[in-house]
Amino acid sequence: MTNIILFGPPGSGKGTQAKFLAEKFGLLHISTGDLFRYEIGNNTPLGLEAKSYIEKGALVPDSVTIGMLKNKLDANTDVKGVIFDGFPRTIAQAEALDQLLGASEAEVNGIISLEVAEEEIVQRLLLRGKDSGRADDQDETIIRNRISVYHKETAPVFNFYDTKGKGIKIDGMGDIEAIANRLETAVKAL
Repeated sequence: MTNIILFGPPGSGKGTQAKFLAEKFGLLHISTGDLFRYEIGNNTPLGLEAKSYIEKGALVPDSVTIGMLKNKLDANTDVKGVIFDGFPRTIAQAEALDQLLGASEAEVNGIISLEVAEEEIVQRLLLRGKDSGRADDQDETIIRNRISVYHKETAPVFNFYDTKGKGIKIDGMGDIEAIANRLETAVKAL
């Protein structure tokens, strides 16, 4: 089983590229955003718990997110592997993911970071905001804050895995196909 974390700041193209990699290699694509929408939309116990935190403007505890991941993995035991998109976002989540996978004698095989210049990210997100109508992608101040939070809170996750020899950095600049080709090469190396 090959388990890969696709990593990078908001607007780096993780979602687009995760879908490509999932199709190319027959991996299960797990997006935490999709997980939340599914669990909340289906009023599952974990979805209701997550919704109660979200409605208060609080962060959903890691235990709830990990529970959702466990449910998804338990429902898909026959997959060749998983590409995690948007998770883990903190060292605590990375440790919890390692424990979850370890319980079934699996592990994270690699973390692939899409490296994109900040100005490019800002432009990509502003464009996405125009196309999607997402308010958080239409305000440059909010975008730059999200990037700052990523560097402070999420970027250390790459180092967590890199110190274990599992980190790969990929140039995330250029067209979608060129980036996909670089990612395909990296995944084959895993």
